Amino acid sequence: MSTAAVQHNTKWWAGGKSPFNASYGKVMMWYFLMSDAFTFGAFLISYGTIRFSQNYWPDPNTVFNAFPGFGHQDLPLAFVSLMTFILIFSSVTMVLAVHEGHKMNRKGVEKYMILTIIGGIGFLACQAWEWTHLLTGEHIAMLNDGSLSVVPTTVSTNPWGPAVPHESISAALQATPHDKLVEIAGTLHHGGAAHHDMSALSSAELVNMIQASSDLHVTKTGPVAFGGYFFGITGFHGFHVLSGVVINVIMWIKTRLGHFDQRGHYEMIEKAGLYWHFVDLVWVFVFLCFYLI
Repeated sequence: MSTAAVQHNTKWWAGGKSPFNASYGKVMMWYFLMSDAFTFGAFLISYGTIRFSQNYWPDPNTVFNAFPGFGHQDLPLAFVSLMTFILIFSSVTMVLAVHEGHKMNRKGVEKYMILTIIGGIGFLACQAWEWTHLLTGEHIAMLNDGSLSVVPTTVSTNPWGPAVPHESISAALQATPHDKLVEIAGTLHHGGAAHHDMSALSSAELVNMIQASSDLHVTKTGPVAFGGYFFGITGFHGFHVLSGVVINVIMWIKTRLGHFDQRGHYEMIEKAGLYWHFVDLVWVFVFLCFYLI
């Protein structure tokens, strides 16, 4: 072996030194992120396999068309676009925090870490609203017995199936129990108080009221796997965001206490930044698989 080759190997792989001119902390973070990427990859591959084995899958433009404060207006993917913007913005502020750390500017690191934390909390708040909307949403679907019911999106039920033809709705209403008709009528009138007022109406009156509503959209139940994969994968990603927020809060506290100034470097901010950027990158794939395709 030539002298140059020996010197090269000594430089990169000698004992007591980390490879790639990076600290062991950074190398271990990269190993962790690689293993986590394999986990997310396995989940998304499993999701894709199940999805494309189904004859029908919910349309994202229909499922994710709600926006807080806008009632029943049809705003497809507007809310998840806001979520994505918030997360990307927090990634930008994290880059700026790392940049300020390189300059040993403690105040700058504090400022941008706070903005990153706010972005993470904002994303989690948006996800909490989205989950609540789907879990408690009022979606009218035809059950397997031919009757209608108000069905939420959960890991065991999925109202986002094919649309029911108008001529089939009348027969389904006739097969629906009175209490379910009251629930459906209250849903269409967008008020919990309406349930009590309508309970005194006859089934025939309720059927006529429901059929006359312009908001009556009935679907068949869709594949159960949709809810399971959606809540499972987005929840797993949300847990990573929550973990990142906790880490960033700890980094902000340590920055404020001057711990990194005492060490003479802000490498811990870089490590936290690597994790945060990974979380943002994973969201791009989750966004693509669930919301766009």
